[in-house]
Amino acid sequence: MTLEEIRTKINEIDDRLLPLLTARLDCGREVAAVKQKTGGPVLNPGREHEILDRMENRAGAYGREVRVIYAACMEASRSLQHRLLGSGEELRTLIQSAKDRLPSGGRIACQGAEGAYSHQAALRLFPEGELRFSHAFGDVFEALRQGTADFGILPVENSSAGSVTEVYDLILKYRFFIAAATTVKIDHCLAVPKGTRRGEPKTVYSHPQALAQCSEYLNKNGLSAEPFSNTAAAAKMAAQQGGSIGVICSQQAAETYGLTILDRDIQNSHSNCTRFVAVCRDPVIPPDAQKISLCFSLPHTTGSLSGVLSRFAIHGLNLTKIESRPLADKNFEYDFYLDFSGNVHEADTLDLIAALYEELPRFSFLGNYRELEAAP
Repeated sequence: MTLEEIRTKINEIDDRLLPLLTARLDCGREVAAVKQKTGGPVLNPGREHEILDRMENRAGAYGREVRVIYAACMEASRSLQHRLLGSGEELRTLIQSAKDRLPSGGRIACQGAEGAYSHQAALRLFPEGELRFSHAFGDVFEALRQGTADFGILPVENSSAGSVTEVYDLILKYRFFIAAATTVKIDHCLAVPKGTRRGEPKTVYSHPQALAQCSEYLNKNGLSAEPFSNTAAAAKMAAQQGGSIGVICSQQAAETYGLTILDRDIQNSHSNCTRFVAVCRDPVIPPDAQKISLCFSLPHTTGSLSGVLSRFAIHGLNLTKIESRPLADKNFEYDFYLDFSGNVHEADTLDLIAALYEELPRFSFLGNYRELEAAP
């Protein structure tokens, strides 16, 4: 047979399959009607595995391929049932009650000190904010929990050094909402106390992420790296302590604390950026929100993660980040953090999130927000 003849044959088979597939979805609609009366859950793992095993065994040499096809059929059927049943009522109510505008001010908690990159992010998101600096990332979350701050500004990812895992762990622990995000261009400097000359510093202090982002410069110049809580806090310490020490910080931090800049733009990548998020206790969802964040865990079953991710593809949603973090006291079990492009005011997107809310363990909707790109 020629390729065209084979394609014609496939089209004919598809034409015969379509009525059967739509008839199967009609059965899903009938199942939803029954469950609406009985109150049964949409997901029945035992029933699904029974069908998948049976079809895989009957398909012979094509068993694995047939299993994937039937898994997709059941995903589609469940999605239909969730939509008909209005699943995730609690989540839908939460989203409907969310504020629709980010304020320009408020009490803003930041980790670090004046002049830090988090300071720049905070001013960009909250130009009229009352900034309050703290020593550790956990202090920001505690300020929110205790009600002494309205929003917290936290770095979550750097384009060169990767994720700030401590912050992701805290997001998953506290389950607060992300209200906004912005990207800050990172331009690191080597700064020293006034009077310190080039070649004198042998040890450089900064946040571990900044040290990693400038590793090539440090190695080239034979400088040892010493972790510090924050880039600006390191600059403040150097100004107070003096002596022949160096710090990696922003130009703004160096100027704020009266340090001398020996070298500029010392980061490994000159397109280096850090993504910051604003977190809060209550959801804020502006009408033009374009990024959604979720977290959840998964059962230890074959294909559980790929099954979830495929549902985003079916809905035409673009995943922009997935991060796994180990669960405390549970060996080799994980929470997953997920970012994707979308808006919960679009019915299909909300239906998907509501379905996942009903089906997945430890599911949390973490926010739908606007993301500002790095300033030029």
